[in-house]
Amino acid sequence: MKSLLLSLILTVSISLSFSQHSHEGIPCGTDEILHEIYQQRPELRPGIHRAAQKLENFTAEYIQSNQPKTGNPYIIPVVFHVIHDYGVGNIDETQIYDAVDQVNLQLRKLNPDTSDVVQDFKSIAADTEIEIRLAQLDPDGNCTNGITRTASALTNIGDHQVKSLIQWPPDQYLNIYVCNQAAGLAGHALLPAAADTIPEWDGIVMQHTYVGTIGTSTYFRRTVLTHEIGHYLNLQHIWGGNNVPGYYYLPVNQSSNCNYDDQVADTPETIGWSTCGLTANSCNSLDNVQNYMDYAYCARMFTEGQKLRMHAALNSSVANRDNLWSQANLEATGVAGDTNYLCNAAMNASKRVICQGESVTFSDVSYHGINSRTWTFEGGDVTSSTDSSVVVTYNSPGIYDVSLEVSNGVNDLSINNSDYIEVMPSPGTSTGLIESFETPNVVEERWVIENPENPINWEIVNVGYNSGQSFKVDNYNGIDGVNYAFHSIPFDASQMSQLKIFFDYAFARTNTDNTDLLKVQISNDCGETWVTRRTLTALSTLNTTQDTFPNSEFVPSNDQWLEEEVSIGTQSYLVDDLLIRFILESDEGNSVYLDNIRISSSETVSVDENDLLGIAIYPNPAENFFNIELGSQELSGEIRLLNSLGQQMSSQTVSGGKMITFSTEDLSTGMYYVQFEFENGFSQVKKILIR
Repeated sequence: MKSLLLSLILTVSISLSFSQHSHEGIPCGTDEILHEIYQQRPELRPGIHRAAQKLENFTAEYIQSNQPKTGNPYIIPVVFHVIHDYGVGNIDETQIYDAVDQVNLQLRKLNPDTSDVVQDFKSIAADTEIEIRLAQLDPDGNCTNGITRTASALTNIGDHQVKSLIQWPPDQYLNIYVCNQAAGLAGHALLPAAADTIPEWDGIVMQHTYVGTIGTSTYFRRTVLTHEIGHYLNLQHIWGGNNVPGYYYLPVNQSSNCNYDDQVADTPETIGWSTCGLTANSCNSLDNVQNYMDYAYCARMFTEGQKLRMHAALNSSVANRDNLWSQANLEATGVAGDTNYLCNAAMNASKRVICQGESVTFSDVSYHGINSRTWTFEGGDVTSSTDSSVVVTYNSPGIYDVSLEVSNGVNDLSINNSDYIEVMPSPGTSTGLIESFETPNVVEERWVIENPENPINWEIVNVGYNSGQSFKVDNYNGIDGVNYAFHSIPFDASQMSQLKIFFDYAFARTNTDNTDLLKVQISNDCGETWVTRRTLTALSTLNTTQDTFPNSEFVPSNDQWLEEEVSIGTQSYLVDDLLIRFILESDEGNSVYLDNIRISSSETVSVDENDLLGIAIYPNPAENFFNIELGSQELSGEIRLLNSLGQQMSSQTVSGGKMITFSTEDLSTGMYYVQFEFENGFSQVKKILIR
């Protein structure tokens, strides 16, 4: 077999790889990226060449000595760093646990589909005797579940920069980064020679949709992480690597690839495949298309030769891979033997906000060594359980607690999550809303803020349009790329022929290139899916001032607001549990303000503080009553007193010039609205504060 130095793929290696990229239309740009980095960082070349040659010499001696593994498998402590923007890429623990299980099944040849390996390769399909284990102790000796979470816009890039956010010592842990993107790939890894030269870049980056088989990933994508771990342990793509110093790369499925080799004796020469042709014979012998290091989408195996090459990497000092599985390191990272540290009771829920009658799946993600548990559910059809995963249905609106007690047979821990599940009424309890954000507890009672763990989110502030308060998101100090969203409680729109949403808004750019988007969305399935009905863009319609504020936060004056109207006339969305959502997709613009959200079937619903029609309301604030006087003799119609949900509390008919009185003795303290519906078709709303 041909001997190649391979050091360039080793280089700063974003080694894209995985057994099914091309099949799913994901480009394989690994070597192109490597070539660019190699040219940009020529000072790295000598160190990478030396490390590559050292490892190749060691590998040749190791294989020649034929030192089989005896006793326990090699254990590699791992930590998953979830780099996220509070979106779906912030995958839960169960998806990561599943990914670890899948990798170990494949590394140990325990995956059920091993039985499908082509007969010619069954005899060399290897149990690599390598396992990964989530760390139980962090670098400071504190108990951990081996998962960290960091919010950063770099998740949408997913190149080597993410490793500057957080890295546990790479001589103790395999660092795996889970991101929204992985430099346009499914995953990429540093091979040992590059990691030895650039230890701060050591590790694997994965796009979250290729981690495990559940959650945001699929069973079809389960082999991607195994492929990347192959690179981490010095395996090349099955069709061959690179020859330095001339540096060229070998694209998959090229006839010339028969002239090159992957430096593994028992993998037949091949051009490489991105489709699964089990009878492929590209270089005068049957191709090992089912190999984890090919690009075909039917990976099932490593060979015995690949196993030896990985073992050599684990016994070499290059990139300190030999320290990972040392007894001292296994103890330092908490993965030695069967030791389990019970240090945290924790749970997750498939949803935290649901509609009446929906179900939630709860999972016990406590760590470590849990062998018994007791759940307690408030308000659900299941009140208690001892299962690790429980499905609970909530049939009554409200906000409910969930508690969990766990044990490892020696010690017990418990957690009580107050107000953990919010059940919204279905059908909706109101048919409209006039929201000025002036009433106490308005957000808790009428709005649901999504991703509440985000320290920057929508909040009430003391600036508004013709009022003292509004709803603001501090986009100026936020993270680029984050979505900031909140939605309403359900509305009953089932008897309407149309529904209109009016709102006032204010926004300024930090520069003219901002692409922030404010979207108004609706849902007829309790938030499972959303349809956008209006998009305001920073490039045009979202701006309410011509000025930019690059170095300070925007605070709008009263003349820096605009009003927007959104119509919902689609009958399929005029349901009895309609949800309305506002979502800001940020792009480093300035802060966004919303005020005076009006949701109604009326053609016009205005909140006008100007006394254009000579309407007088007094006293305001009111205690026991208030009076209304109409200045125009020509105005007649109906006056309604509404609460903040748009529910009618009382009404009176009126003709021009007449004063009427509304009693407020039976009303609770808060902001109310007086709605005027005149016979001439004009509608107006004015605020009244009841004390």
